[in-house]
Amino acid sequence: MKRILKSDMLECVEHFFTTRETCIKSKEPEYEPIVAENKKEICEYLNIKPEDLITPSQTHTANIAVVQPQCNVYPDTDGLILTDSKHAIYLNFADCTPVIFYDKKQNIGAVSHAGWRGTAQKISYLTVKKLVSDFNSNTKDIVAVIGPAISKCCYNVGEDVMQQLKSTISVYDDLFEERDGKLFVDLKGINRQQIVETGVESIDVCPYCTVCNNDMFFSYRKENATTSRHSAVLKLN
Repeated sequence: MKRILKSDMLECVEHFFTTRETCIKSKEPEYEPIVAENKKEICEYLNIKPEDLITPSQTHTANIAVVQPQCNVYPDTDGLILTDSKHAIYLNFADCTPVIFYDKKQNIGAVSHAGWRGTAQKISYLTVKKLVSDFNSNTKDIVAVIGPAISKCCYNVGEDVMQQLKSTISVYDDLFEERDGKLFVDLKGINRQQIVETGVESIDVCPYCTVCNNDMFFSYRKENATTSRHSAVLKLN
């Protein structure tokens, strides 16, 4: 059985984070047949056509798009909102923070890609705000699931990056740390706090660190800029 990761808080909708075994994004030659096989299996599992499995062109922005009929190209997009059950969406990660959002009442959802640049631009916060403003979501109905990402134990950044991230939240106890003259930040925790500050209360945070758990997930830092990614996948009922 190939491994995927799910949240108990989102049992009401089809969602998962892929692992090395279920990789569907890589430019590494040895992964080409694995990616093709995994995509086929995931489409069969989700009961969709391959062309209805949608992923954007991620460029570390805070741009958020809504999936449209007959469109599977979304340039410069790091958040996708899904409103229909015909499609499934996935975004790709290798240390950056994946966040899946789901409005249980309206049956709409989103996936956002929050690297440090996206986090500094508050993409998690903006995703919730777009669900509220464009689709009348109530934050009390939204569940957010933060997936595997590089954790504070391993995420060393410079002063400038730390200050940019710190400016995005009003409460940041324990999210920033200095060790041996180096600065470490909790990217998952910062995104969680951004989501808290929208009014969302139901938030699940995956404990896995992509560096420490590199046997299960890909790490851009640890694997010398690997092109392989694990993915966050969402399909509505």
